Amino acid sequence: MVGSSWDRVPIDSQSIDAPLSRAAVFLTLTVAEGRESLQAVAGVLDGLDDLIKTAFFAISTAGCRASPPWDRRCGTVSRPEGARKNCVPSHPSRARSTPRRPRPAHIRAEGEDLCFEFERLLLDQLGSSVTVADEVACFRYFDSRDLLGFVDGTANPTGHEIGASTLVGSEDQEFAGGSYVVVQMYLHQMQPWARLPEDQQEQIIGREIVSNIELPDATSGQKSHKTLATIVGADGTEHDILRDNMPFGRPGQGEYGTYFIGYSRHLCVTQKMLKRMFLGDPPGMNDRLLDFSTAHTGAVFFASAPRTLSELVQAVQA
Repeated sequence: MVGSSWDRVPIDSQSIDAPLSRAAVFLTLTVAEGRESLQAVAGVLDGLDDLIKTAFFAISTAGCRASPPWDRRCGTVSRPEGARKNCVPSHPSRARSTPRRPRPAHIRAEGEDLCFEFERLLLDQLGSSVTVADEVACFRYFDSRDLLGFVDGTANPTGHEIGASTLVGSEDQEFAGGSYVVVQMYLHQMQPWARLPEDQQEQIIGREIVSNIELPDATSGQKSHKTLATIVGADGTEHDILRDNMPFGRPGQGEYGTYFIGYSRHLCVTQKMLKRMFLGDPPGMNDRLLDFSTAHTGAVFFASAPRTLSELVQAVQA
């Protein structure tokens, strides 16, 4: 159990604060129609801890985060507040949604072999109850840089602020300990980006490429990616999300990208961040990073706390 110091409510979570691993697989699955498929998936979720131990018996910095199939819940299982309000990011026209009823698994480990082994075991157990909608293998690049050359995740919360920024608390007690998850797969146009002078790249991102020092915010006109992705409330409080972004690529295919995954306590924080990036602030002055990076997929999920996940599994299996 994790004590939530920000609202004094005891909760449990899916280890959102685990450190960034050297390798990861972002796996999106579509559950087949029918109650039998749903029950089969529930059974695998129920034994997820044992499956993790089987694949990672010698590794402590490994794990898997999963989202249950809320759309086909059984009995009286309700939905998280953010889902009830339908408060989801408005994805731009150039980002296509993943197939209907997708369910993600964020597999993390210190080696690609361990990610591979866990994914293999997971898919073997799920069998025909699911189909793979999307599968992206990622890696940590040097000192946590993206393929554009900049350190990623610099603005992530740290210490006790991680839980306060990412885990649902007393505002939605039934789902305390869960986290809203937004994922997007971006592909980069590396050659046009590389032709930009370094100082222009830094102005677009809002940081120095070598030192990672923040550049001053623009007081008017075009804002940097860093500024547009910073959400400040009316009371002056900055609202953070936790980014576990990782790069991926196939140089032989000319494919270079970033898999964005953001965990947040309040879905609308990520929603506002994306709106500012794609629509601009002021409107019409969108994030210039999007001139070189295009979102090809995008989806919103809710990662339940283990307690909530167990309740859902029991409801499905009843």
